[in-house]
Amino acid sequence: MNIEQDYALDELNTFGLKSQAQSFCQVHTEAELEKLVQSALFLQQSVSWLGGGSNIILAPYVNSFVIQLCNKGVEVIEENNDNVLVKAQAGEVWHEFVLKTLSIGYNGLENLSLIPGHVGAAPVQNIGAYGVEVKDRIHSVICFDTYSREWQTFSKVDCQFQYRDSFFKHAENGRYVIWAVIFELSKRFIPNIQYGDLEEVSNRMAIGQALTAKTVSDAVCSIRQQKLPDPHITGNVGSFFHNPIVDADVANELKQRYPDMPQYIQNDGRIKLAAGWLIDQAGLKGHQIGQAAVHLKQALVLVNLGGATHTDVLDLSKHIQEIIFTKFGVKLHPEPNFW
Repeated sequence: MNIEQDYALDELNTFGLKSQAQSFCQVHTEAELEKLVQSALFLQQSVSWLGGGSNIILAPYVNSFVIQLCNKGVEVIEENNDNVLVKAQAGEVWHEFVLKTLSIGYNGLENLSLIPGHVGAAPVQNIGAYGVEVKDRIHSVICFDTYSREWQTFSKVDCQFQYRDSFFKHAENGRYVIWAVIFELSKRFIPNIQYGDLEEVSNRMAIGQALTAKTVSDAVCSIRQQKLPDPHITGNVGSFFHNPIVDADVANELKQRYPDMPQYIQNDGRIKLAAGWLIDQAGLKGHQIGQAAVHLKQALVLVNLGGATHTDVLDLSKHIQEIIFTKFGVKLHPEPNFW
């Protein structure tokens, strides 16, 4: 375990922002993690935990000890005729993990294909796409408590999952380090393709053969690749804003003003709106501040045109929020964390 000073984070964030960390190291094993949290450097500095860097907007200088989890491994820990528990280490690349589960006949994560980031970040944000949230498949989360220096397992209930939210987003900053996630997957395939244009694309790709989880995964990948820029080519963090959830009376009033507005009823009776649609209707596609801009193909995505700064992204984000609130009376909240 090598600790470095003034470490460049340029290649470790998908928005492609130039940034340096005061201190930096990578952790690969439980023993390394346990040793690190007892070190003087860990105790003396503020700490930031880094995964795949797909949900952060970095300042030019991160005045903290940045620790990246690089633990790897996927294993089946329990199974029966219908279901299987699969344990994935936090440092596994999310999309590669999804493909691995599908390749061995374990279903349930296909709608979440091609989401950037690592496994360890999935529960924090309760990532979701195409009508599925990761909470639907999480059995438990294994964490290291840096305060008590003990290992702890959180059940699904303990995680307090909500829309793009969980217990981990509100716990004491940096206290619980997600080390592994246990997923409950199915050996039977039950398609969930009613969201957006997923059903049409899935059925078209399955012409002449039975619809499978892999077909749905391929359809999700195809749709995402058409709408979303590749972060290896154009810096971005995927969807930049949460889809806002409003009370039914607010949604009804908006529907009267904008009959074509997409709306999705939630279990509690509230209504989820499409943030991308709101931004598009406000005429903000392509809008640029500095070298940060709203993507021309998908208004929910902000992109780095080359040389964007933390300030560019922050100013653009605030501008979009102000315009949307003025036009629709709806507040947008960013998904990524600003460091």
